[in-house]
Amino acid sequence: MCRITGYWDFNNDYTQETDHHITQMCDSMVHGGPDDSGIFIDKKSHLALGHRRLSIIDLSKTGHQPMQDPTKNWVICYNGEVYNFLEIKQELQGLGIQFKSTSDTEVILHAWIQWGEKCLHKFHGMFGFAIYNIIKKELTLIR
Repeated sequence: MCRITGYWDFNNDYTQETDHHITQMCDSMVHGGPDDSGIFIDKKSHLALGHRRLSIIDLSKTGHQPMQDPTKNWVICYNGEVYNFLEIKQELQGLGIQFKSTSDTEVILHAWIQWGEKCLHKFHGMFGFAIYNIIKKELTLIR
């Protein structure tokens, strides 16, 4: 089971302590995600997301999180499993979306970008994720 962490500091500017804090938060969860870890920091908004990965579906580095879309406008940290992600992936490919990984994370990311919260009605599974629109400075948490 992967682990997600993060914070949004509305009071302070970005400092190197931001890197240190989010890294410490990720490191404290290594037991639940021993395979990989990553952080995303939006220095302008003082938002930090962290992820500890337990690789199950996509064992390659292309499943690394936090994951960004090709435009670098969106970032996601995800945990869980969407059982029908291959069907959703096929639907998105039919709309012209190209994928770099075999992970369900990338499918969820592109589904959110394509359909917004309506994509949740397509998902069959158990999951939680944080998805951040870097341009709009909008964070959505789903569980």
